[in-house]
Amino acid sequence: QVQLVESGGGSVQTGGSLRLSCAASGRTVSSYPMGWFRQAPGKEREFVAVIMRSGGNVYYGNAVKGRFTISRDSAKDTVYLQMISLKPEDTAVYYCAATRTSTSLRYYYTSKANYEYWGQGTQVTVSS
Repeated sequence: QVQLVESGGGSVQTGGSLRLSCAASGRTVSSYPMGWFRQAPGKEREFVAVIMRSGGNVYYGNAVKGRFTISRDSAKDTVYLQMISLKPEDTAVYYCAATRTSTSLRYYYTSKANYEYWGQGTQVTVSS
C-alpha cells in the first residue's frame, strides 16, 4: 500500500511564502510521478504541479507558473512544493498525489482521475 501525508500548510499574508511537504510510505513511491493539486471551497480540484521519477522534469499549472516550485528527495520519499508571492486566490486545501503511470505526454498528469494515491490535504490560507 501507498500512503501520502502532507504538511506545512498554514496562514500567510499576501506576498508571503510557504513550503509544503509530502511524505510517502515505502521506497516504491520514489519511482512514481508525484503531483500537487488544490481545491478551494465550491470549486473542482485543480492541478498545481507534477514531477517525474527521473531527470527532474516538472510541469506547472498556468496559475502558479513562476511562483511555485516542485522538487523531490527520493532518498527521503518526500516531495516538496515551495510557494512564493502567494495571493488570496491560492487559498485552498492542497493535496499530494501519486500515479503508477509514466508517460511522455505531460498533460496526462493534469487530470486528477489519473492518480491512484492521495494524501489527506493541508490547508493554505492567504489573507489580503
